[in-house]
Amino acid sequence: MKRIGVLTSGGDNPGLNPCIRAVVRSALHLGLEVMGIRRGYAGLLDGEIDEMDTRSVGGIIGRGGTILGTARCPEFYEPKGRREALRSLNRFGIDGLVVIGGNGSLTGALELWRMGFPVIGIPGTIDNDVNGTDISIGVDTALNTILDAIDKIKDTASSHNRAFLIETMGRNSGYLALASGIAGGAELVLCPEVEVSFEEICQTIEEAYVLGKSHCIIIVAEGWKPGTQVLAQRLLERQDTLGFSVRVTQLGHVQRGGSPSAFDRLLATQMGAAAPRELLKGNAGHMIGLIRNEIALTPLEEAVAFDKQLNPQMVELAEMMRK
Repeated sequence: MKRIGVLTSGGDNPGLNPCIRAVVRSALHLGLEVMGIRRGYAGLLDGEIDEMDTRSVGGIIGRGGTILGTARCPEFYEPKGRREALRSLNRFGIDGLVVIGGNGSLTGALELWRMGFPVIGIPGTIDNDVNGTDISIGVDTALNTILDAIDKIKDTASSHNRAFLIETMGRNSGYLALASGIAGGAELVLCPEVEVSFEEICQTIEEAYVLGKSHCIIIVAEGWKPGTQVLAQRLLERQDTLGFSVRVTQLGHVQRGGSPSAFDRLLATQMGAAAPRELLKGNAGHMIGLIRNEIALTPLEEAVAFDKQLNPQMVELAEMMRK
């Protein structure tokens, strides 16, 4: 193996740039050439590929987003698209590939591996729903962004005696909502994985008011049904009996941006540096993860077999802490 490629795919997150930097510099240290593939699988199909050197990744360790860019690529999930991807990899003389992304991106990596191409995956998603790793790149920074917002909203909520619905990202996973709710001292967390009735939500708000609290913070994952806006409308209709007036804040894509935290920089650097080494060792077809604070390998087939579920102990902890 003489030349490897690296791409970021799917949703962006803080920590992708430190990971790209580590992949490039580790590979160069091992005597490999590195090709940067722009716009994920879409750029791979279109041949948007350039050689990278140590200066290509200079000064990016503290930058959010990804210097390689990312894009959705439905064509890649068709057999014809994957054949074109292999053709492009061969045309540029790439012998191995590092894919950084979430479940969809890693599923694409698995398909290339099944076609006989050496691939290593790295989990980069703020949802933290990838199997084979205790935490994914970008999660810590996103959580700190959410916590900063919760703390600030709590100030104004207390000043005006209000209940706030704060919506976090997480279409299928409630991890961000759950973890930020616990760390932010929320009165209630609403996740797609946990069923909570409208009456229970109303009771929580009423109890907070009766207990003499100056606010009531409810964290809502965007994938929770029937959804934040529907809930807000129903609560507004009962506002007179709740005690608190109700407001909504949707944090949106601010959660994806910003300078990566120290933890994410270290995690991304560890995972990125391991990728070229594992390719050279012949461990393609695996994903690099962090398990019990150690870098570990998980077969891609296992990593994407299903979405990682919420830790029941964390769910119980959130319930215990909200009183």
